[in-house]
Amino acid sequence: MASISPYGKRFISYLRREQIKRLLSTRYRVDGRGPEQVRDVEVKVGVVKTADGSAEVRLGRTHVVAGVKVGLGQPFPDAPDEGVLVVSAEVLPHASPYTEVGPPDESAIELARVVDRGIRHCGYVDFKKLAVEGGKAYVLWVDLYVINDDGNLVDAANLAAVAALRNTQLPAVVKDETGIKLGRNNKSPLQVEVAKVPVAVSVGKIGGVLLLDPTFEEELSLDGRITFTFSEDRIVALQKSAGHFTQAELETALDLAWRGRERFASALKDVLG
Repeated sequence: MASISPYGKRFISYLRREQIKRLLSTRYRVDGRGPEQVRDVEVKVGVVKTADGSAEVRLGRTHVVAGVKVGLGQPFPDAPDEGVLVVSAEVLPHASPYTEVGPPDESAIELARVVDRGIRHCGYVDFKKLAVEGGKAYVLWVDLYVINDDGNLVDAANLAAVAALRNTQLPAVVKDETGIKLGRNNKSPLQVEVAKVPVAVSVGKIGGVLLLDPTFEEELSLDGRITFTFSEDRIVALQKSAGHFTQAELETALDLAWRGRERFASALKDVLG
């Protein structure tokens, strides 16, 4: 496991922050994009053959892999008739020159929680259909691995998670003399509601400029960041992880995020079917 080195943050921000701000004041970014542009997005599924479902996403140079493992366990006490979703995230030690070996830091924990919240509250997965007899339930373990961090992990990880769930095969529940267990030789696709797919879009603020899909260097220069998770035409989750936004900036950020949603949703079309 790994975390971001605080020293690395200070160092890169000191060298590049003013250049990034100066360029943005002219509506350009260090990689040539405009503020409203998203980097190239590539989504693939079935990339980990030992998983019950998997996907990888490349967003520019940001690279995230998601794996799903299906288990059988106890439902949460406050949802006894529903299946269980558990999302975890890990930034691999080689993912960035500023990554250090160690336990997951608050950024990795926040990454998992934001992705989890969007999936849990949108209806993409009908968790009531994942309850089984005998007080048991399917448990969907979604593990997110950051292979390379060049910024905007939330949006990339969200895409990877929802694509991996779409790719997931549920083992059948079988009963024998030992009790209820999973028969992994008999699987069927996890049913998802494609129309309700959650799409996370993060908006950063540097100076007075709002921008989509910040790179790693831009993230180190942010004055604010907010993530909208959309499902259909609704906001199902909202996370402000840095800084502050005026009411006018929030309205502009929402409009910008909605346009970014269309770009990410388009990248998911082929894998969602």
